[in-house]
Amino acid sequence: MSRTIKRGPPPRRPAARRKQPARKVGLFARAIAALPVSEDTVRKAATWTITGGGIALALVAVTWIGIPGMIGTAIAEGAGKAGFRVEQIEVTGLKRMDRMSVYAVALDQQSRAMPLVDLEAVRSKLLRYGWIADAHVSRRLPDTLLVDIVERTPAAVWQDNGQLTLIDKDGVLLEPVHADAIPDLPLVIGPGADRQEPGYQALLAAAPALKPRVKAATWIGNRRWDLTFDSGETLALPEDGAPTALLKFAELDGARPLLGRGWLRFDMRDPSKLVARKPGASMAHNVPDPSEVTTPSTSGTGAADSQAGAEG
Repeated sequence: MSRTIKRGPPPRRPAARRKQPARKVGLFARAIAALPVSEDTVRKAATWTITGGGIALALVAVTWIGIPGMIGTAIAEGAGKAGFRVEQIEVTGLKRMDRMSVYAVALDQQSRAMPLVDLEAVRSKLLRYGWIADAHVSRRLPDTLLVDIVERTPAAVWQDNGQLTLIDKDGVLLEPVHADAIPDLPLVIGPGADRQEPGYQALLAAAPALKPRVKAATWIGNRRWDLTFDSGETLALPEDGAPTALLKFAELDGARPLLGRGWLRFDMRDPSKLVARKPGASMAHNVPDPSEVTTPSTSGTGAADSQAGAEG
C-alpha cells in the first residue's frame, strides 16, 4: 500500500531589513554639541533668558497700561522669589578705592528683587565718592549686579592748615593722606590751592624741562604761585603771565644753570627781569643774564630789587 506524502509550502525567506535613512543633524544641534558646556546647561540658560524676558515685558506692560504701582511691585517681588534676586555683586575697575564701599552702595536697596533695583540711583550714589570719575551699573540675570568703575588718578597732595589730602588733576578731593605716608607727588599748599590744580597743571606744562624739579607750589594771596624746586630754591611768579615767566626762567636755567648754585630765591613778579637772592644777603641781586650771575653785593639795586623776597 503506497503512502501519499503531502508536502507543505516552501519555507519563507526572511525579509530583508529596510535600511533606515540617516537622521540629519540640524545646524542648531551641531552648534550646541560644539559648546564647552552640557546640553542641559544650555537649556537652563535658555529657560532663564526666556523667563527674564517675559518678566521684563510684563513690567513694561503694566506700566504702559497704567496698572497701579503696587501691582507692578508685586509682580517684581514675585520674580525675586522665583530666583531673580540680587545675590552677587561683581566689581571691576577698582585700584585704590575701598571695594566694600561699592558693595554697600550696590546692596542699599529697598528690595533686592532684580526688576526693582534702580540702576541709575546706584550710579548716582557711587559718583558721590571722590575716587569715582564714572560708573556703569547693569544686571546679569538671574542674580548678579555688575558694577564697572572708572577711577580718578592722583595728581598732587594738597596741604591746608596742616591737613594733607590727595587730589586729582581737576582738584577733586580723593582721600586724606598721613604725613608719614606722603606719595611721591607734587605738593600744593595754601587755601584754595586745590581749586587751582587745573591752572597749575597748565603752568607746569609751559616748561616741561622744569616740571620734574618742582616739588611744591604755594598759592599766594589767592592770586599767584611760588614754586619750590628739589634743590631748595623758590621762584616767585607773577599774577599775570605766569606760564611765560616760567618758560623764560627755564630758558635762562638751560643757558647756564641757576638751580643748585647756592641761590635762595628767584623773583619774576616783574616778568621783564629776574631778581635773585642768596642766603644771608640783605639785598637782592638783579640778574639780567645768567652769564652775569655773581654773589649779590650789599649795595642797592633799585626799589624793585630791594622788595624781592618780601612776599612769602
